[in-house]
Amino acid sequence: MAIISNAVTIADAGAFSASLGAMTLIKTITLSSAAGTVDFVNGASSVVFDDTYPIYKFVFNNMHPATENSTNFTFQADVGTGTSYAQNITSTFIQIRHEEGDGATQLVYSTAGDQAGGTAFQQMFRSLEGDSDSSICGELYVFNPSSTTFVKHFIGQGFGQNAAPAAFTAKIAGYFNTTTALTRMRFKMSTGNIDAGTIKLYGIKDS
Repeated sequence: MAIISNAVTIADAGAFSASLGAMTLIKTITLSSAAGTVDFVNGASSVVFDDTYPIYKFVFNNMHPATENSTNFTFQADVGTGTSYAQNITSTFIQIRHEEGDGATQLVYSTAGDQAGGTAFQQMFRSLEGDSDSSICGELYVFNPSSTTFVKHFIGQGFGQNAAPAAFTAKIAGYFNTTTALTRMRFKMSTGNIDAGTIKLYGIKDS
């Protein structure tokens, strides 16, 4: 493989690798009982969510709703010491679905999952299956949350079983439309509690 820039070969003959930055585990929260919300607050319980890292990554493993079928897994952020979790969000939402019985397949942009200057919790995954063997996994990146100059961009994806039942993939992107530093993130189901699951927070530094 060759990589060429302005007619000059800068890499050739063999694998090319580049460091994307070191990823450090900051905090793991594992639910041992049902909870309405899961919060990551800068400076509390060993959580770092400031200018220490330019990129933060949340990883979700086997998130399961407590009682509700067709609930949504969602997130929001807040600033300072606020607890309203109602930051202005503009976002996109694409969903991919394939039903177990092969009855329906889908690849669409979903206006039911996006926001246009809204302050609701942003959907990460829609219409979860409530059966005991069902769950969702995924990841969410937040870029430069402590910036006081720019809005705060995010991108994420979720994979799991939805209420069809079906294999379901959600891909989201957007921004918190504020130039105030974000200090906290909250995750919850749109209805009912989170019954089980693990969320890990990582910090990523530029190489």
